[in-house]
Amino acid sequence: MVITTIWAAIIALGIFMYIALDGFDLGIGIIFPFFPDDAERDMMMHTIAPVWDGNETWLVLGGAALLAAFPAVYSIVLSALYLPIVFMLICLIFRGVSFEIRGKAARSKNLWNVAFICGSAGATFFQGVILGTYLHGIPATNGVFSGDPFFWVTPFSFFTGMGLMATYALLGCGYLVLKTSGDLQQRMHGLIGPLTLVLLGFIAAVSIWTPLTDPHIAERWFESPFRYRLYPVPILVLLVAAWMYSAVKRRSDAMPFVLALALILLGYIGLLVSIWPYAIPNTMTLAEAAAPHSSQVFTLVGAVIIIPIITLYTTAGYWVFRGKVEPGAGYE
Repeated sequence: MVITTIWAAIIALGIFMYIALDGFDLGIGIIFPFFPDDAERDMMMHTIAPVWDGNETWLVLGGAALLAAFPAVYSIVLSALYLPIVFMLICLIFRGVSFEIRGKAARSKNLWNVAFICGSAGATFFQGVILGTYLHGIPATNGVFSGDPFFWVTPFSFFTGMGLMATYALLGCGYLVLKTSGDLQQRMHGLIGPLTLVLLGFIAAVSIWTPLTDPHIAERWFESPFRYRLYPVPILVLLVAAWMYSAVKRRSDAMPFVLALALILLGYIGLLVSIWPYAIPNTMTLAEAAAPHSSQVFTLVGAVIIIPIITLYTTAGYWVFRGKVEPGAGYE
């Protein structure tokens, strides 16, 4: 069980790193329509051009780790969520292509702007749909998905899709505050307050919605012996939100982005606590879904080698391209 828990922690880390890193560059695409000036859009793109593709490495790591450590979950989740996963990947493809072509295009630049916006918003929305569907559980019989192909089309999954769009938009604003200056930075500061309130609304709604519809989550938060250890989480969310208001008022450069990450981390911890020890909520526990012990040990050796390498080159990329992006600057 120790190895299984380690693998669960690795996958949880990979997913969080993806949300934290790819979240802000997807968020920039979501807020793109509100900044129609081409020069400002170019500067927004230049802030993420050196790092956006490396950020997606963590998504690949999470998928590969899931297949290696919990193949039953990989099989059920892919079968159940095949359509939203395909839609998400199509959006990521269009977004990636727009990154490469938009900067060189002339007459078709607006077309690639639309591809960047729709690709970013669509990928985020379907990631949220996948999250909401997963939280409500995936029906399986004898280790095989046994639901309808469109069972993921629910009000809750669409709600979490919109919630993740607000989350990434806040991250994108925070990152642009960190990387830009002048008028663009000031307008980003102005967006952070409303987006924080929207995100708090989504967090509160999900926190109420999930216990009302899932007795296991309700028991974990309100009846389990360690529930008192969970109560600081919503309190910390409110404290971080208040700190965010103060940071925006002081026109801080770095704190809005850091605090946006803190809000996401607290929400993520709440979700993990709610579903533990299930690999698929109410369907399969981690122990039931785990690969054979020998397989987990063998692949863990590879993870111990690969994860530091990914961390190293990710850190190096951000270090090399640290600092503000000035108007007129570019990245080729």
